[in-house]
Order: sequence, then structure tokens, then C-alpha cells
Amino acid sequence: MLQGLTGWHFLIILAVILLLFGAAKLPALAKSMGQSARVFKGEMKAMKDDDTSKADATPAGTASSVEAPSAEVRTDAGGTAESKP
Repeated sequence: MLQGLTGWHFLIILAVILLLFGAAKLPALAKSMGQSARVFKGEMKAMKDDDTSKADATPAGTASSVEAPSAEVRTDAGGTAESKP
């Protein structure tokens, strides 16, 4: 019965159903989608601005590099760690 229907047929049927039963809700749906897109765009811009301000505030090389302690540590026969003077 549905063997001859393709993706285009289902798309047309969906469009007809949407026009018949959902035409009153289409403007509200479009408005909410537009507001969501606007909020998303604003948040992405804020995140980008925040990243650039963090990069400008930290000196070069200190944010990503971590130095190891300068004291050498050895393990003696008892299994405890001591620092060399």
C-alpha cells in the first residue's frame, strides 16, 4: 500500500497536514525560533569576547605552562621520599 511513496511524498503530506492544522501556530513558532537564534548568537559572541579578554589579561606563556618544583626527590631503601638539600 505505501510501497510507491518516496521521501518527497511524505514531505508533501507533512506540509499539507501542517497547513491544515497548524497554520495558526506558525507565526508563534517562527517568532520563538527567531528569538532562540538571537539569544544563541548573543551567547556565542559573549563567549568569544570572554575568551579574548582572558587571553589579553594573562601574560604570555603563564596560562598554559606549569613548572615542576626545582628540588630533586629521591627514594631511599625504606620507601620514603626525601628532598636533597
